[in-house]
Amino acid sequence: MIRRFALSALMAIVASVLMSAPTCAAPQHSPWPGGIAIVDVGSADRPPPAVSFNDRPVLVMNDDDRWQAVVGIPLDISTDTVSIRVGDSDVAVDIVEHSYREQRLTVKNQSYVTPDQEQLERIGRERKIIDAALNTFRVATTNSVELAAPVDGPRSSSFGLRRFFNDQPRSPHKGMDIAAGLGELIQAPTRGVISATGNYFFNGNTVIIDHGQGFVTMYCHLSDIRVEKGQAIAAGEIIGAVGATGRVTGPHLHFGTYLNGTAVDPAILLTQP
Repeated sequence: MIRRFALSALMAIVASVLMSAPTCAAPQHSPWPGGIAIVDVGSADRPPPAVSFNDRPVLVMNDDDRWQAVVGIPLDISTDTVSIRVGDSDVAVDIVEHSYREQRLTVKNQSYVTPDQEQLERIGRERKIIDAALNTFRVATTNSVELAAPVDGPRSSSFGLRRFFNDQPRSPHKGMDIAAGLGELIQAPTRGVISATGNYFFNGNTVIIDHGQGFVTMYCHLSDIRVEKGQAIAAGEIIGAVGATGRVTGPHLHFGTYLNGTAVDPAILLTQP
């Protein structure tokens, strides 16, 4: 009850801020595991209703004078429909079946497959920092969720791959790998605030950007980091360079996109997927 009240109060603040937001295009309706559901929640000539999914606030944007909720769908969703809370009502969204391929990788350092106790403790500490940054919800207008690629290069591994490291099953791939060259500069795809930076066990040198309303992007395995936590950045600003830190088989950028604390396929948001 307290959480529901706090969520309603937060969304009331969001509604007042959004009335001054510019209109921009919502992404494609892609309601499958790891995809994005677009829900029309009313005319933009009045404040938008509070929108939430699984008790988490959801990004709302003005698309052609209509309020559109942009909802991240969990990769591990197991139901045929999901319920989006819009004001005092529930809106059902049908989930479309979507299959992801298998990927098998070999890493030379076995500790990246079976970490020892000290490494597990480090991973646990880092997970709390990363989760806090990925689950943030900052009240802000959102320019657009359409993104330019943060670095040029072929897509070497796609989102959602069922991964095996040294024949051991591990979590699905929750991002897109871009096979850019070592040292290639990485640009922020849209404005935001740096919510976390660090050198993490699996992710290596990492930058996380909060773009507002639960829209977050993540950049891993960097050779170096050129921004600081709390720094406001503009679209196109350099945040770091491509590297091979953490659990990798070679230099590349792991690019992750998140909505309402949920990893979604970056290809849906890229202007040139």
